[in-house]
Amino acid sequence: MKPVCVLGNGQLGRMLRQAGEPLGIAVYPVGIDAEPEAVPYQNSVITAEIERWPETALTRELATHNSFVNRDIFPRLADRLTQKQLLDQLGLDTAPWQLLANAAEWPQVFATLGELAIVKRRVGGYDGRGQWRLRPGQEAELPADAYGECIVEQGINFSGEVSLVGARGHDGKSVFYPLTHNLHEEGILRTSVALPQPNPALQHQAEQMLTAILDELNYVGVMAMECFIVGDRLLINELAPRVHNSGHWTQNGASISQFELHLRAILALPLPKPVVSTPSVMVNLIGTAVNQQWLALPLVHLHWYEKEVREGRKVGHLNLNDPDAVALQQSLLALAPLLPAEYQSGLAWAQKKLA
Repeated sequence: MKPVCVLGNGQLGRMLRQAGEPLGIAVYPVGIDAEPEAVPYQNSVITAEIERWPETALTRELATHNSFVNRDIFPRLADRLTQKQLLDQLGLDTAPWQLLANAAEWPQVFATLGELAIVKRRVGGYDGRGQWRLRPGQEAELPADAYGECIVEQGINFSGEVSLVGARGHDGKSVFYPLTHNLHEEGILRTSVALPQPNPALQHQAEQMLTAILDELNYVGVMAMECFIVGDRLLINELAPRVHNSGHWTQNGASISQFELHLRAILALPLPKPVVSTPSVMVNLIGTAVNQQWLALPLVHLHWYEKEVREGRKVGHLNLNDPDAVALQQSLLALAPLLPAEYQSGLAWAQKKLA
């Protein structure tokens, strides 16, 4: 089996490496500043855990590598302008949007998009950074360097947020997990819940949308599509051409994790539909030190990234899954006192989703 080089050596690269071990797949997550001669990329399949990267000796070398899967798709999806243009071209529903070129456009922006404008940097900006929620009169809060570098979207009044994680093989066939329900606070994913029996109409709609995107791009591997639920339909919020935070529950809640699924897809290994037979909950650990008491709860799986704990930084996650939703709810109740105050709303939200 060919080895796999992952551009980027954060937690996603680490979890890809862990997923490769039982299959005998050598996975090498590499920092973008690594010396090219230190990286065994010549005979490897190349993938990435990040959508965009600065130019370095290594990224220049990989930019022309024939085995860099999805190489030319990353820049197209990493720029929110070209990502939105792709969705428009495919006739897929997103929030009404436009490029924000200069401050003189604000009256027209509010007239067209309504009273709440969501401004997002075209590239970079995630976990709530590089994004602004502005109402008339607040335009001055936007830094001057944002003009021309941002898109602006209509603020959507949604009833929920979901993501669909799926994978497409070299043969053009795709498989999907059940929709994941997500709770974001200040732009950061706090908690996810996945149910083995998702809403069939929303699941079908999401699979059709993501299939159209994967096929149009001739994409290979795992992609995540984040959506708003508005009434009985979905609006696409963003695409991530990689394994995704909202798919971490699959490590313990599916027969094949998103990380293994990605490796299978890029290496042209069999790609059966993962079996999901239990409800799952994923809790992001954000700026919170490890607590060994979590391990006293039999349903808790701890995934610790061994990063320095800093405020606002994702340092790990907890996965819980069980065929019995009540047992899962009881485990969340027992977990609550072992986590700080800012986790309680997410745990309560997950309890409701499981009810």
